[in-house]
Amino acid sequence: MILCDIGNTNAHIFKDGEFKIESLERFLVTEFSGDVHYICVNDSLRASLKVRNNFIDLEEFVGFDTPYKGMGIDRICACKSIREGVVVDAGSAITVDIMSGGKHQGGFILPGLRAYKEAYRSISLRLNLEINREVLLDVLPENTKDAISFGVLKSLILTIQHSAEGKDIYFTGGDGEYLSGFFKNAVYDKMLIFKTLQDTFNTLINKKEKYADSCTS
Repeated sequence: MILCDIGNTNAHIFKDGEFKIESLERFLVTEFSGDVHYICVNDSLRASLKVRNNFIDLEEFVGFDTPYKGMGIDRICACKSIREGVVVDAGSAITVDIMSGGKHQGGFILPGLRAYKEAYRSISLRLNLEINREVLLDVLPENTKDAISFGVLKSLILTIQHSAEGKDIYFTGGDGEYLSGFFKNAVYDKMLIFKTLQDTFNTLINKKEKYADSCTS
C-alpha cells in the first residue's frame, strides 16, 4: 500500500509502514510499483497525475461536513482525524482549524516560516536573514536577525494560543514538531493526515470487495 499527500513543496509518502518526504522533482520521476492512493493540493500537478493509471485520487472519497468554502483536502484530512481541539498544519502555509464535537468550526491561514523569510527579503536585502529558531521570546531582541525571528515566532505563537483558548493543539507538517515545542497543550503527529487517508483507503477497498462478492454470488 502506498499513500501520498502531495503539497506545494514536497510529497509525503507512506509506504509499507514507513514514512518519508520527497521533493516534488524527485517524486515526479519516481517509479512506483502498484497503485498509489493520493491527495494533491498542487494544481499544476493534477493533470499529470490524472494520466498515470496507477494513481488514484482519494479526494472525492473523503467526506467532511463544514461550512468553510474552498477548504483544501490536506486540511480536511488533518481535521477529520481530530474530534476536539485545534489542528495546525505547518507547511508552506500554516493552517489553523478548530474542531468541536467532531464538527469543523472554521479556521484561518498564516504564512509558513519560509514565506515569512521571503516576505522580509522582499522588503529589503538587509532583512534577508534566516530565522533564528533559538531566539529568546521573553526578552526584546538587540539585533536584526533576532528582531525578525522574534516578530515571526511571537506573532504565530500568540495567534495560535489565542485561538486555542486552552484546547489541545495538534500539530503536523514540516515545521509542526518545532512549533509544537512552544505550547504545553500540544501534540505533534506527523501521521495526522495519513490517519484519514488510511481510513478512506480501507473503506474504499471494503466497498470494492463487497461489490466483487455480490457480482460472483
